[in-house]
Amino acid sequence: MRVDFYQLSRDPVEVALPLLARATLNAGERMLVVSQDPAQLARIGEGLWSLAETFLANGRAGEPHEDRQPILLSEKAEAANGARFLALADGQWREEAAAFARTFLLFDDRTVDGARGVWRQLRDRQDTERHFWKQDGGRWVEAG
Repeated sequence: MRVDFYQLSRDPVEVALPLLARATLNAGERMLVVSQDPAQLARIGEGLWSLAETFLANGRAGEPHEDRQPILLSEKAEAANGARFLALADGQWREEAAAFARTFLLFDDRTVDGARGVWRQLRDRQDTERHFWKQDGGRWVEAG
């Protein structure tokens, strides 16, 4: 399992996540986006549909054709669309992430302490590769 920690310091999650989603789709994968905040999921959905140059089709868990969605938005870490990539948009770690090939943990100033705890928690897992990314101007730079 690979876990990518994304520290949001410049852009909110609804701006940063569509770029990760586009890269995921370009890699031939599907993505599950999870947040306990329905309003945040709505903003992310809008961001996916209005991404510059193209839109990224997405749907909500529990709605018709959820299994066909390349990007599924949900309040639970259950990949009804068969996604192998998981984005934890609300900055909250879920143990279900271990079932995914790759997890993106997006966190901000409110959730930074939790992300640090997860970083330490995953340090000793033999089957886990950790990467830390931060925003540098308009781009992402791997910092650890």
